[in-house]
Amino acid sequence: MALLRKARGPLFRKYVVYFVVLVSVALLASGLIGLYFSYQENRAALVALQHEKALAAAAKIEQYINEIEHQIGWTTLPQVTAGAAGQRRFDYLKLLRQVPAITEASLLDRSGREQLRVSRLGLDVTGSGADYARDPRFTEVKRGRTYFSPVYFRKETEPYMTIAVPASRDEASVTTAEVNLKFVWDVVSSIKIGEAGYAYVVDARGQLISHPDISLVLQKTDLAWLPQVRAAHARADGRGDEPFEAQDPHGRPVLAASAAIPTLGWPVFVEQPLAEAFAPIYALIQRTGVLLLFGLLLSVAAGVMLARRMVTPIQALQAGAAEIGAGALDHRLDIRTGDELEALGEQFNRMAAQLQESYADLERKIADRTRELELANQAKSRFFAAASHDLRQPMHALGLFIAQLRNHVRAPATREIVGQAEASVAAMRNLLDGLLDISKLDAGVLTPHFEDFPINPLLQRMESSFGSAAREKGLTLRAVPSRLVVRSDPVLLERIVLNLVSNAIRYTARGGIVVGCRRRGGRARIEVWDSGMGIPADKQQDIFQEFFQLANPEHDRGKGLGLGLAIVERSARLLDHRIALRSTPGEGSMFAIELPLGDAQAGGVSTAPVARRPGASLNDKFVVVVDDEALVREGMQGLLASWGCRVLSVASGDEALAALAGEGRTPDAIICDYRLRGEENGIAVIQRLQSTCAADVPAVLISGDTAPERLREAKASGYRLLHKPVQPARLRAVLSHLCSTAAKPQTAGTG
Repeated sequence: MALLRKARGPLFRKYVVYFVVLVSVALLASGLIGLYFSYQENRAALVALQHEKALAAAAKIEQYINEIEHQIGWTTLPQVTAGAAGQRRFDYLKLLRQVPAITEASLLDRSGREQLRVSRLGLDVTGSGADYARDPRFTEVKRGRTYFSPVYFRKETEPYMTIAVPASRDEASVTTAEVNLKFVWDVVSSIKIGEAGYAYVVDARGQLISHPDISLVLQKTDLAWLPQVRAAHARADGRGDEPFEAQDPHGRPVLAASAAIPTLGWPVFVEQPLAEAFAPIYALIQRTGVLLLFGLLLSVAAGVMLARRMVTPIQALQAGAAEIGAGALDHRLDIRTGDELEALGEQFNRMAAQLQESYADLERKIADRTRELELANQAKSRFFAAASHDLRQPMHALGLFIAQLRNHVRAPATREIVGQAEASVAAMRNLLDGLLDISKLDAGVLTPHFEDFPINPLLQRMESSFGSAAREKGLTLRAVPSRLVVRSDPVLLERIVLNLVSNAIRYTARGGIVVGCRRRGGRARIEVWDSGMGIPADKQQDIFQEFFQLANPEHDRGKGLGLGLAIVERSARLLDHRIALRSTPGEGSMFAIELPLGDAQAGGVSTAPVARRPGASLNDKFVVVVDDEALVREGMQGLLASWGCRVLSVASGDEALAALAGEGRTPDAIICDYRLRGEENGIAVIQRLQSTCAADVPAVLISGDTAPERLREAKASGYRLLHKPVQPARLRAVLSHLCSTAAKPQTAGTG
């Protein structure tokens, strides 16, 4: 005993543990492997037996149907003439007596007309002449095949099917027989599978044809939903599996197997409750489980000893994992047990090193993903531009025609309709302008022009611009006077505040809106308060996305397009102004723009729009219009002519050059569409015309394309750009201004 105690050192205990564990593992592995193979062998034998039963049942039913088919063919006589109809009727009556399942037999002549019908359920008919020439029971037999019809229910009772065969070998007539499938029940009921197993038959659609429980058949039970039925239909196409565990129509677990009746395409199922089918296997599992339990009890003792050995290293692993989880990716473990735990510690350290490397790689992937998102955003902008262009083209032509129409109508009712059409065009124009603003901001073609200016005039314009709209909704709108001077781009800042006030009025049902500006922390803060519906906290970031509307599930365009706050966010980012939002659902919201304070000396500078001097008259001005859209050309020509202009309207630059060659006058202005047919664009056409005329003819680009690259190209060209649909008044003002400031040559250049 003393020697034994002396030997019970760490190494001794280690080997004892290894031995116990080895024995336990070997026992468990042997038992589980033996159990697995025994289970597989017994299950395979059970499945094979079940499948054989299904095949036998299918063969029995097929034999029954084939016997009926042979009986029909054997009973009929050859070479029947009109004088032998009585003999044929006698044969059919004999057929009905010999085969109780047949309820009706008919004779169809070579043209498909019924000559004789003998029935158990009705009166016999001779020479009815009913035409079955296109019926499958006739056409299929004429192709040389025996016809088996789909299963049907006659008079909502038992299931039936029709069998059609040639009436004889040497004539073209056809014999049809209606078969009552309730006689298949006797075949199915005679099939025994264990103590509680049974068989049943379904047709190709999954409808129950025969079952030991007759009531299920009479109820026209559809079993297509059962997994075994779906599998049987799939197996008919060569994609089936072996018999498997499923459930019967009552939801009880069963072992199901099936076999198809080749002649009819019906699957026959044999099912046995799982408890009965797997009873021998369950007994094997119980015996094996007792042996394994004994082995596991021995393993528990070994596990206790092993756990004591592993506690300290595992605690070290746990602490190391916590360190790495906290972000200390450079943390490493020092485990020296001389066994697998030490190897695990080393592997843990390698994992930490790989994780540290993966983190660096993840940062690189995030950067790559960010670039991909930027490319996706550019693609989105291109889509907006394409959609805007396709919508602007017809809207532009429509606006031109409406402007002409207004000049030609005098009746008040008609002028009211024209006004409504103009309002609709204006609404569409506002929506498209929103897309244009988004495209301009994404394109980076807007350059802020910072200056110091007093904020109060801007606030007062908000009150005067939206006062009537607020009063129409029963709201109050108040602009709090302010003496602060701010530094920003006046135009862009006014657009931001305009969108915030407009949005507040749109989503406020009662109460009012307050707009003001205060000093806060050495900066100015413009605030827009409302008593509207409020914004939930989880949606306060989403509202700055394009087309996101919090309270417009019906997508009513009268409530806007969902671009206002997106424009606000992009404009503020361009100006480097911070946007703040505080909102409580049901109480209201406060939007704020934080911006730098300006020089107080600029307080007397007015930022109100400067009145433009009136432009020159357009009477007798020679204007060249280049547009590939015929409707746009027609509308533009009519509109310009109504202003007194002489118009040359063409579809391309080549046509313009050819037409100008015969003119003795240099154009006063050029109006050209940006996107023309083929590779031609408006900038190139204008440059060609100016070169040909040898004069700097004023030119206007008109485009429905809002793609960022198009906007940048137009800005770089230096030509005035108007976006479709163009307001006629705006077009006239631009033309008048250009014509008044241009120096017109006296003679035309021919070139």
